[in-house]
Amino acid sequence: MKKYIAKSEKAFTLIELMIVIAIIGILAAIAIPAYQDYTVRSQVAEGLALTSNAKTLVSMYYSDKGALPADNTEAGLQAPASIQGNYVASVSNNNGVITATFGNSSHAVLNGQTLLLSVVTSARNSIAWTCKSTTLHDRYLPSACRN
Repeated sequence: MKKYIAKSEKAFTLIELMIVIAIIGILAAIAIPAYQDYTVRSQVAEGLALTSNAKTLVSMYYSDKGALPADNTEAGLQAPASIQGNYVASVSNNNGVITATFGNSSHAVLNGQTLLLSVVTSARNSIAWTCKSTTLHDRYLPSACRN
């Protein structure tokens, strides 16, 4: 008599493959929106970085003259459209309110939106800055700008 030895199969079943695909789908559903938020926040950070020179010049003007500069020229800044980056189309000053307007290669959520830095003065001629946006959702703002 011959003995037949059953060979074990070494393949995945359909249900096992479907479970793996479902797990990958769930992970992707969580990861993709989180990555998009991260991308937008990093682009907003460029706007905050591009305003640093404007903040310095506005602060210096206020220290020297005791008043806030009316525009970019008075503050000693370039024209608003000249101050740009990959995601920021312009940086402008209007009586101590510095506005970074997003454009260029920015994410669709940011296109045309603004980040505002406002001067808060004290009786001792010192300056502090507040950061906010009336057009962007708080989750996209740097932590210093969130309400």
